[in-house]
Amino acid sequence: MYAIIALLAGLGIGAGIAAIIYTQKAKSAKLSIQEAKEKAQKIIKEAEGKESDVMVRAKDKAIKILEDARKEEKKALEDLKKQQKELNERENSFSKKMLEIDDLKKAIDSKAEKLSKQEAEIEAMKLEESRKLEEVAGLTQDQAVDRMLSLVQEQHEDTLMNRVRKLEQVESDELERKARNILGVTIQRIAATHVTETTTTNVELPNDEMKGRVIGREGRNIKAIEQLTGCELIIDDTPNMITISGFSPIRRQVASRALTKLIADGRIHPGRIEESIDEAKKELQLDIKKAGEDALFELGISMAGIDPKLVQILGRLKYRTSYGQNILQHSIEVALIASTLAEELGADVSVCKKGGLFHDIGKAVDHDLQGGHPELGVQILKKFGFPEEIWYQSIGHHEDKPKTLEAIIVKAADAISGARPGARKDTLEQYVKRLEELEKVAGGFEGVEKVYAIQAGREVRVFVNPMSIDDFNATNLARDIAKQIEAELKYPGEVKVTLIRETRITEYAR
Repeated sequence: MYAIIALLAGLGIGAGIAAIIYTQKAKSAKLSIQEAKEKAQKIIKEAEGKESDVMVRAKDKAIKILEDARKEEKKALEDLKKQQKELNERENSFSKKMLEIDDLKKAIDSKAEKLSKQEAEIEAMKLEESRKLEEVAGLTQDQAVDRMLSLVQEQHEDTLMNRVRKLEQVESDELERKARNILGVTIQRIAATHVTETTTTNVELPNDEMKGRVIGREGRNIKAIEQLTGCELIIDDTPNMITISGFSPIRRQVASRALTKLIADGRIHPGRIEESIDEAKKELQLDIKKAGEDALFELGISMAGIDPKLVQILGRLKYRTSYGQNILQHSIEVALIASTLAEELGADVSVCKKGGLFHDIGKAVDHDLQGGHPELGVQILKKFGFPEEIWYQSIGHHEDKPKTLEAIIVKAADAISGARPGARKDTLEQYVKRLEELEKVAGGFEGVEKVYAIQAGREVRVFVNPMSIDDFNATNLARDIAKQIEAELKYPGEVKVTLIRETRITEYAR
């Protein structure tokens, strides 16, 4: 009972306390709301004050912008009026100038018309004067001009001739000086020795008894050698010597090597002869290949782009001669000279070097194939894929006027190599024949009295009749003789034509 009363009393007290707390919180909330309202009204008033200030400033700025725009518009209108005024002034000035130009054109046209009339009158006067002069002189205008030119030529022929000779001499001396300088430098850099070769090869024997063994019973050994090699063995009275004669140097070389082997072995019979010749051919093929490789190595030409078959053909030139000159050595020398000349003249050094090396490649096969060596050389180089600027050298060095600078250089190098002292040799009959042909060609011209070929055919001296050949015609005659020699004769190097015209007057005082 007491517990219930205590519980009820506690509930009453708690409710009172709660009511008191609620009442206090309500009062506090009312006060907070009132303060918030006051603060909000204060903020609104401040904002309204700022808004009015911003509006005032915006209005002021807008007014200022409008004033500036009016000023710009006014200024633009003033500039436009000024430009319009200047344009009108220029237009007026242009119109005035156009009028002046029209007046000037009319004046020029009038003067041109007057000048045309005056020219016509002058031309008519010239024709009239010419007609009167022709009537007086008895000559037409063309005849008078020809007569005047003839008189001038007669009066000043010596002067003109001396001037022509002087100019030609100056030009010739300068060109010759430059050419000699270039060739001198080239030849000094290319020093080579020459050994002339013939169409025979000699094989030395240990004794004369060996001749009989080489001949064999009833000549069977010598017949076997000649049949297998294609060469002729000459066994004469020369002690301890057998001469191998044949047009092909390769066949002679095979015969020489085989014969040397047989003599060293001592067993000489048809079976052994055949074996020795086969061995000699194999050795010669290796030697030919090595000769081709050595030539390329000496010139610094890479073998990577050269077909081995072409190297073999190149090596065959080691056993080919022309006028006693070894063609492989000649080709190497031409390549060296041509490349050096190309350096001096600014031409393609590679083309000149390869063109010079292969320019006579046709001579390696001209014993076995029909045709001249220039055409054969072109066919060979084309077959192995060489470009035109290189295969053209095979025929270019035989043309009078090669079409490329490199071909001209190779042609000059070929002439230098062939004309160097000791490089080639001629037989007495060929030498005499060349001199006779030179004298015959030069002596076939009218007015020539005597002709002498001197300096081994390098120079021709021509004596003419001074009464029938004057100085002017003497120059033309020397040029014609040189051209005739170029057209009809073949010779290494060049031939100098010296024409001599001499008038001798003899008087006696008694």
